[in-house]
Parts: sequence; C-alpha cells; structure tokens
Amino acid sequence: MSAVRPTADPVAFKDNARLVLADPVLRRGFRGAMDYLADKRAAQFPEQDAFERLRTLGEHLRKRALSRLPDLLEQLEQALQARGVQVHWAEDAADANRIFQEIAARHDARMMVKGKSMVSEEIELNHRMQEHGIACVETDMGEYILQLDNDRPSHIIMPAIHKTKEDVAKIFAEHIPGAGYTEDVDELIAIGRVALRDKFRQAKIGVSGVNFMVAETGSLVLVENEGNGRLSTTVPDVHIAITGIEKVIEKLEHVPPLFTLLTRSATGQAVTTYLNVISGPRREGEKDGPREVHLVLLDNGRSQAFAEEPFRATLQCIRCGACMNHCPVYARIGGLSYGTTYPGPIGAIISPHLLGLESTRDLPTASSLCGACGDVCPVGIPIPELLMHLREAGRHHRPALQQRDALKGQGAVRSIPEVLAWKAWRLLYSSGVRYRLFTWIASRLRGLTPAHQGGWTRSRTPLTPAPRSLRERWRTSRTRITTDTRSMQET
Repeated sequence: MSAVRPTADPVAFKDNARLVLADPVLRRGFRGAMDYLADKRAAQFPEQDAFERLRTLGEHLRKRALSRLPDLLEQLEQALQARGVQVHWAEDAADANRIFQEIAARHDARMMVKGKSMVSEEIELNHRMQEHGIACVETDMGEYILQLDNDRPSHIIMPAIHKTKEDVAKIFAEHIPGAGYTEDVDELIAIGRVALRDKFRQAKIGVSGVNFMVAETGSLVLVENEGNGRLSTTVPDVHIAITGIEKVIEKLEHVPPLFTLLTRSATGQAVTTYLNVISGPRREGEKDGPREVHLVLLDNGRSQAFAEEPFRATLQCIRCGACMNHCPVYARIGGLSYGTTYPGPIGAIISPHLLGLESTRDLPTASSLCGACGDVCPVGIPIPELLMHLREAGRHHRPALQQRDALKGQGAVRSIPEVLAWKAWRLLYSSGVRYRLFTWIASRLRGLTPAHQGGWTRSRTPLTPAPRSLRERWRTSRTRITTDTRSMQET
C-alpha cells in the first residue's frame, strides 16, 4: 500500500503534487486507469458528429434550466411537497449538517447508511454526524473502502481508483472481523457486501445524493450501478436526499438525453444498472419504501456562480468526471493532490466558488489549457475559458452585481512585483521614443546576459551559427530571388 497521503487542503496543492509525482506506484496506477476510462468513453461515441449533436442538446437543456433556476426551484418545491416530500434549504455546509442532525435527533437515530454523494462529502457529513454520536456508514463499495482506511475520494465517479486490489485486501483483513486476506476481486466484493448487509436493516435513516431533480413532476432521479443507492433509499424508514440547487431540470423528458450523456461519459456504459426515480414516501398499500422523505437543497456558493454570467456555465456540470479522465495534469497527480471535494478541471472551476480564491489560488493554474476537458465535456462547459476567468479574478478584483455575490478571494494571487513589472512594460511600450531608447541600450548590454538562462538552455542543444559557405549560399539565393522579382515587376 502506498504511504503517500496528500493533505486535505487546497493550499497545499503544490506540495501534494510533488509528493504524488515522487510515487511511481500512484502515477502508474492513475495513468493506466485514466487511459482505460478514456478508451471506454471513446467506444461509446465512435462518431464525433453524433456526439456533438447529443452534446448540443445536453448543453441546451442545462442552460435552459439554469436560465429559469429560481422559478424551477420553487416549482420543484411545490411539486415535492404535494407528493409528501419535506424540502429544506441550506445556505452552507453548517446549515445542511444542522438539518441532518435535527432529523436524526427527532427519530433518535444513531446510524445512517449513505449511498454515494459528493455533496455529502462537500459538507463533511460523516465527520459532523460523528461529532453528535451518529455513525454515517458509506455503502458504495469504493467509499466504504476509503472510510475503513480513513482516506478520501480521489475521483467523483470512482472514489477509490487510487487503491489496488492488494490495498483493499489489507484494509478488509484489518478492519472487517473474520475477513481473511484475499486478493481475489470477487471475494473482496462479497466480503464487503456481507459486512454492509446488516447495516441497511439496522439504520433508521438512509442518505443519498441526486443526479437530476425534475421540477415538472417533483421527481428525484438517482443513477447507480451497485444497488446500494436503492437499498439506502428504500429500506430505512427515513430517506434524506441532499444535492446542490443546480441539479434541477425542467421536464421528465429531459432526463433520457442527459442520462445517456452521463453514463457514457462517466464509465463508458450505454446504461447503468439502476436508474431510480423517487417520487415521495411510501403510500398506503405499498409494502416497501421510506415512510418519510426529505430533500436538502444546498447553496454553498452556487448562487454566487449563478449571479455572475461568466461563471454560470460552471453549474451546467452533471458530474460525469470525463474532464478528469482526459486531463494530463490530473492523470499524473491524481485527485487527492487537489485537497478539495471536487478535483481535476471541474474542481478547479467549482472549488473557488465553494471555498474562495484565496485557499484555491493554485487550482485554476493547475492546467496546461490543452482544451481536452472542454472537448469531452458532455454538456459543453467551456472549462479552459472559465479557468482563464478565474486566473484573471485571482489577480484583479472584479466588482459583482451585489456585494454578497462577489467571488471571495478576488485579487488573492496579486503580486506587487508582477504589478510593477506590467506597469513598467506598459510605460515602455506605450511610447516609441522610450521603446527605441530601451532597445538601443539593451543591444549594447547584451554581453552582461548569462550564457545559460536557467534550466531551459542547459537542457537543450544551443543554436550554432551555420557554416560560412551555407550563409554565403543563402545570401546569394536571396539576392537572385530579389533580382528576379524586380525583373518580373518591370516587365
């Protein structure tokens, strides 16, 4: 098992990246996993024109929903309440955790079972519930492995992608009573399932995320492969779903194209094993399902991204992870290096709105701007363009429409030497006289420049003058071409 454990702090991004780059096991594992996922996605979109048509539709649907976000959220709340779902609004992580704690206290719940939910990771639900004596058990296999090892997700779709089967074998043998050491993947999955089975029956509360919320019908759509999401939302008496306010869409007919884009972009599957549509608590005469359903709608900086037009496209994301799978930076340093809930290119444009630019100052620059993330995004988010906007905001304070909507930490990357350097550049290049004077002086001081300018010139073969005969040949050729051109013009 790799001893590398990056710090869960985006301020330490550069140190985390150096730590991971020095670990050949992690680098090799991530490179292979990302190539595998990229190939699977490519197989699902063999024709670029077909993908572009579907992506254009997905982008249109997400933009349409965001353009009516306040109205759709109100419509969603009314539709859900009519179906017996209790809707809660949380401004930040503390507010969301308070709602969870109050519901748990009302039902005297000492344990929750939780399906995969990145938003619950965002608010650190497990740790906050533990502070109140409430165990929050992960039931997604990848998340369960990480919880046993006290580790963090490194990918939004495959959270334990940085673990090898040998790692998992050691974790299970150490933390699951009666589990022997085995590296057989099927046996490991069986051990995990047996350990979790009783948890579903014992828990009073089940927690899940939400992939899409349909305002028209008041439906919560949950996409998964393992069945743990269905168990978490049907076996316990109380189901609490949590998601960001941006996940709302207008109509039920908008789900299929977005579902197609999500599954094919995320795991290279035409469809997932389960597509759950939740429309309220157990009704009279039904034999299963929760007796009480709650939905927690989390803001936590999303309204700030919505308020500023350049950043609104950030909220189009459907959390497929395709941008990570194709990012050359993410493939080399992994998700843990970012120190945030959402790593990779999408995390670099989301995290500043959740945490502020001061603590995430290095994330917008953790990109080569190769454009691969924008090319594969299934809903057309211009990620490279948004990264440039955030880089600009890090150096210059940009006034918002309202003070409460301002992006936190603007100007955090501003450097006095850099400011002075650009002012000097502007002063020099804005005047022809100053520019000519500068070049005249610089040409006469070239002897003072170092022979090697940093590591760049030392690692490359220096240019050498061409042989005299070649130079003379070139001059002769240039003279002949000039003479021929003049003759043609005179003719």
